[in-house]
Amino acid sequence: MLSFHFLTTSFTSRVNNGPTKTRDNSRESCKKITPLELSGPATERTALKIAALIVAAGRGSRASGPGMPPKQYSVLAGQAVLTHTLRAFANHPGISDVITVIHADDHDAYAAASSSIGPKLLTAVTGGATRQASVLCGLDALRSLKPDAVLIHDAARPFVDEDTITRVIQALATSPGAIAAVPVADTLKRASTGTHSIAETVDRAGLWRAQTPQAFAFDAILKAHRTAASAGRSDFTDDAAIAEWAGIAVALVPGSERNLKLTTQDDLAMAAARLSSDYEYRTGTGFDVHRFEDGDHVWLCGVKIPHDKKLEGHSDADVGLHALTDALLGTIGDGDIGTHFPPSDPQWRGAASHLFLAHAAKLIAAKGGRIINVDVTLLAEAPRVGPHRAAMQAAIGAVLQITPDRIGIKATTTEGLGFTGRREGIAAMAQATVQLPHL
Repeated sequence: MLSFHFLTTSFTSRVNNGPTKTRDNSRESCKKITPLELSGPATERTALKIAALIVAAGRGSRASGPGMPPKQYSVLAGQAVLTHTLRAFANHPGISDVITVIHADDHDAYAAASSSIGPKLLTAVTGGATRQASVLCGLDALRSLKPDAVLIHDAARPFVDEDTITRVIQALATSPGAIAAVPVADTLKRASTGTHSIAETVDRAGLWRAQTPQAFAFDAILKAHRTAASAGRSDFTDDAAIAEWAGIAVALVPGSERNLKLTTQDDLAMAAARLSSDYEYRTGTGFDVHRFEDGDHVWLCGVKIPHDKKLEGHSDADVGLHALTDALLGTIGDGDIGTHFPPSDPQWRGAASHLFLAHAAKLIAAKGGRIINVDVTLLAEAPRVGPHRAAMQAAIGAVLQITPDRIGIKATTTEGLGFTGRREGIAAMAQATVQLPHL
């Protein structure tokens, strides 16, 4: 067993550059990360790495009809089931790395579902023909990281909460294995063979419903999986069963009734209804102004437009994107564009404003949020915006990953009044609505 007590703390991990990619060679080396510090005995500190392995290679035929994606890619509250699951582990302070095992046909779907997860997410692994084989692929891929422990979790359980994950990790202090589980509350009946008639009532005392995550000392569960594979055993229904077969003690840890496994289309419908009550909607506004100076073009909402002047600014002075960035930051109460990109910082001189917009979108995604719609109004006598509206919608949509029908672009003059009426500059107003989980 692992000799430690769980401690919530912060740590530094590697940066995940670019989109997550998949690989078929599950034994390929992964980059080393800074280990998570956990408390040991009172007189010492022990650095331990705890990885999460998310199993997402199944087809889920009972929940997916013809033409439908596998259940882990079904959309709940605007995001894939898998996205909710990955975020639960990536946001947990006790988890140092997250690796996903996926089906060979799901590379594109996985890239979309995992794009907002962040630096803890490692390169995905292509799974095997069974869940058991897929878990072994994931364990082999983690081997080079040398984690002290691993939590194995089904992608189709998106409602796992931080407390459940913490309890399972804590149990490893006294047991080499531990699983989340719920005591059986219903009366159990055994049917007669080949019939639907009751043969007997089964005593439910001591019976638990197994859930995931299931946590183990890494070396022990890897050895158990390899031994089972060598013995030709492929009939285990979960990792705890393999551990039991290998003689590894497994503790039962209180799980949660909310930690539902989505198996059927009815489960997906119920999950959607549940999530609708778990989310709230927020609106943010932004306003920005830039004066004209000598030049031959302006940047507006991500589009370069020929003009007899340009807008003055430290960056590209895209007044529309600046206002929209502030609106998005307002939905999460995270300052304004100057807070994140100070004009005094030379690295942002001449910077493209879509970088600022993308940063705000990433902050929202990290909180589990989804951008519902945005609306920008430009106040200027010139240039004309109408001919460029579709291009502006496309530019903003590419950054925020929303469709044009969720992006409003409008323009108005001030009838010759004020600084915009005197053609001294351009102003922009913006509004954004996002969906966020209740905090």
